[in-house]
Amino acid sequence: MGNMIRVALVDDQAIFRTGIKMVLESQPDITVVGEAETGLQAVSEYSGWDADVILMDVRMPELDGIQATVQILAGRDCEKPRIVMLTTFDLDDAVARALRAGASGYLLKDAQPEMLLASIRAAASGAPIISANAAIELLKLEAKSQATQVSREAEFSEILTEREYAIFKLAAQGLSNQEIAKHEFVTESTVKTHISRIFQKLGYRDRVQLVIDAYEAGIISPGQAL
Repeated sequence: MGNMIRVALVDDQAIFRTGIKMVLESQPDITVVGEAETGLQAVSEYSGWDADVILMDVRMPELDGIQATVQILAGRDCEKPRIVMLTTFDLDDAVARALRAGASGYLLKDAQPEMLLASIRAAASGAPIISANAAIELLKLEAKSQATQVSREAEFSEILTEREYAIFKLAAQGLSNQEIAKHEFVTESTVKTHISRIFQKLGYRDRVQLVIDAYEAGIISPGQAL
């Protein structure tokens, strides 16, 4: 079958990996291409997996999921995978650090199979798998100083055009492209073009990174996010 989603599993519990693998390989559009039991092993082997999505446990021996995420996304030897963190706790400050490191989102380890599969497919397509509000709730655990926020906000307004900055703020609040288009009285394709330019200018891989920057710059507050 074409367009198979290639997934790798990184978790120090073999039984957990086996269970997840059974769920994933029951699907016609998903295949498991690699496994690792430590972050160190994942960093060493990920380039050979050629995975679209890596499910990464936050806490592991030798090298935790956060540091493994940093090293994998910093590598230049292959196309970067989407990394989805696995955690036991809903509000986990370690996940907040992983999001800053470039992870695309997170899943609870006891998530239902339907949620797991939907999240993998969303991550593979580049769609967000964590709401703006959920990301901000995590980031509140490590709030930045107000002085830092002011300087970052000025930085964004200088880099982006007026229209891009307006769309940036709406996207950071969790609005969809369709909702942004309606708000700004433009077409959805125009919004997509602006979002693409914003990502290029600011070096984002997905909207999670956009939300993180907007929150830490003081551009949005928890009450504004959806």
